[in-house]
Amino acid sequence: MTGTLMTFADLSHSLGGRLFAGEGKQTADMKPMGFSSVSIDSRTVGEGALFVALKGAVMDGHRFVDAAFKAGAAGAMVAFSALKDPVLGLASIAAKWNRVLVAVEDTLRALQSAAAAYLDRFTKLVKIGITGSAGKTTTKEIAAAIIGREKSVVMNKGNYNSETGLPLSVFEVRSHHEVGIFEAGMNRRGEIAELAKVLRPDYALITNIGSAHIGILGSREAIAGEKKRIFSEFTGGNTALIPEDDDFREFLAEGVRGRTVFYGVSSLPALGRVKDLALDGTDITWEGETVRFNLPGKFNLSNALAAAALATELSIGAASIRKGLESVKPLFGRGEILRGRTTLIRDCYNSNPESSSGALDFCDGLEWPGRRVYVMGSMLELGDTSEEAHAALGRRLRSCRADMVFLFGEEIRPAVDPLEGRSFFYTCDREELSLKLDNYVKTGDLVLLKASRGCELETLSTMLLGDDHVS
Repeated sequence: MTGTLMTFADLSHSLGGRLFAGEGKQTADMKPMGFSSVSIDSRTVGEGALFVALKGAVMDGHRFVDAAFKAGAAGAMVAFSALKDPVLGLASIAAKWNRVLVAVEDTLRALQSAAAAYLDRFTKLVKIGITGSAGKTTTKEIAAAIIGREKSVVMNKGNYNSETGLPLSVFEVRSHHEVGIFEAGMNRRGEIAELAKVLRPDYALITNIGSAHIGILGSREAIAGEKKRIFSEFTGGNTALIPEDDDFREFLAEGVRGRTVFYGVSSLPALGRVKDLALDGTDITWEGETVRFNLPGKFNLSNALAAAALATELSIGAASIRKGLESVKPLFGRGEILRGRTTLIRDCYNSNPESSSGALDFCDGLEWPGRRVYVMGSMLELGDTSEEAHAALGRRLRSCRADMVFLFGEEIRPAVDPLEGRSFFYTCDREELSLKLDNYVKTGDLVLLKASRGCELETLSTMLLGDDHVS
């Protein structure tokens, strides 16, 4: 089978599962059939794919095995419990389509184990894991832009960094790849350790320890403990990269089985002069030559230095580091600078107290001839700390340089009282927010959009920019 990633026999053996075909009879002497891609969504299944049926809180993937086979899936990974369910009739479905079933105890754990087994086949692949409270995706993209100039690189698409996203990304690795760069996210306790078991990174980098997901873990100390587990599969020959200026640097470095490298402005010998160019980015001097790094702000500079530190560890040349830094463009919703009737700073993919403070510091620090308009949406997933975090944001906004502040979302309500006495507007209605903004903003204004992704503030972009905007 052309393009086969694994045979079903090898997959079943690596998982300790059982292989079925036809009417559910266990088949030990099947021909070496396999799969050429992996999907957990029957709508994205391609010809020859393995469909992994995951059971979530709302939807059960086992209900879509028939649809996956109809779309061309060569086989499906299912739970033993579902295989025994007469209502689902999975054995009959497999017989109807003449397809394979691989039965396991837990399909999510099996997906992760299958990804680890697949990755183990690429013994020469240098594996890099990136985690942290913020900047993971940007750092990954910058690192790929740099390292990719000298080596064949594979990485997660977008922010496919979850318990399912990272394993699916692993199946994108091919024999010609030399370096794999994978970010690891976290939505629950223990997830980073699970992803580390899949990846078993040779190099692992932490961008920072902030308060994103503090509602899940309860404290920054707990977040640091979870993020540190990206190093949990180290065996001695691995390298941990830790930001030099993080509050938890010593904790993160303690007990690491391998080399520890601190990175930052003071820790990179190749780094020379750094000149902030406000909205136009930063001039970075590396090994005596200066390049323009297009992403603005200190937070993006930190991401750039993290990527440069990784590249240095991999012995990437200075010229490639400079050219890679120069090639980077902003990702959607992550510090984009868009110009039209207003100049729009669109930073609404993620928000937490640290990133919100950083965005306000950046905007306040700009020399700007016109008015400043700050549109702040709710910071989500802060749990019990949400009320105080938003109240603190309100206190910060009270002293900011904005001519007008717009607040949006239920969670941000505690920011209202601290703003009494200054110009602001608050609503939970996006249409009302759009109308108020449209009436207020005028040509030449600087507008900040800062919120968590769930607020969908990017929908205001066209109105704020007008018809003839440029990026």
